[in-house]
Amino acid sequence: MYDIIIVGAGPAGMTAAIYGRRAGKSVLVLEAASYGGQIINTPDVENYPSAAHISGFDLATQIYEQAKGLGAEFVFEKVTGIEDGQIKTVVTAKNRYEGRAVILATGSENRKLGVEGEDELVGRGVSYCATCDGAFYRKKRVAVVGGGNTALEDALYLADLAEKVYIIHRRDQFRGDETTVSRLKERENVELVMNSRVTGLVAEKKLKAIEVTDNEGNVSQIEVNGLFVAVGRVPENQNFASVVELDGAGYAVAGENCRTRSAGIFVAGDNRVKDVRQLVTATADGAVAATEAIKYLA
Repeated sequence: MYDIIIVGAGPAGMTAAIYGRRAGKSVLVLEAASYGGQIINTPDVENYPSAAHISGFDLATQIYEQAKGLGAEFVFEKVTGIEDGQIKTVVTAKNRYEGRAVILATGSENRKLGVEGEDELVGRGVSYCATCDGAFYRKKRVAVVGGGNTALEDALYLADLAEKVYIIHRRDQFRGDETTVSRLKERENVELVMNSRVTGLVAEKKLKAIEVTDNEGNVSQIEVNGLFVAVGRVPENQNFASVVELDGAGYAVAGENCRTRSAGIFVAGDNRVKDVRQLVTATADGAVAATEAIKYLA
């Protein structure tokens, strides 16, 4: 029996573990893969307070070692469900763990393009976060894929840094705000490539160009140093729909106190409904969720 069971060992989950242990609670962290979450794929983190330059892997390792050093227990098993009650049962493929409170910090995955070589080029030209990695492409040529507000805002942000920004969208109109579209059209270094999809990546260790296919089947190449994919995200909440309310996109519904509809079950990080999904907001959620869990246990 644990006081707090945390599902997910990304920055949110590991921060929650630190706060839980500092409050003297027994803490189990369950993680399907490796600790660190998506941040371990970022070669250089520049926007986290006190760390002007640090690799995502090194930062995640420091948080992990801090949590583990405080006595948090880490078990690497995939959680398949939760049975609610006064005592919560967290089920994995191998075991059943009981806890008085549960924090879901499963994060979300970037929806990928599905083109060959995409995974191998993450950190070497392919990115899913303009605010995280945009500064590496100052005075270079980049492309943004997507038609929603995230893609448009990413393109506007990159237009202040890059020499040239291409926006690739599969339709003839954007789904994002018209005001942002208008601002992009006013930028001399922004080019809209409509009715087109990215169908290939050209690389020699790093990304060199993208293959673009329009709706009529015509194929062309655009030379770029960076490709920013903004075609949506997929939250990792499917296994918890019975205990947590999900919105239409699958994100867990919870306020800034990270409490869900189920007493004693909290959410933290990128898997909850929120406006900003960054490393610093994930760790903040972890601190809040753990603090609320500690109050619940009192």
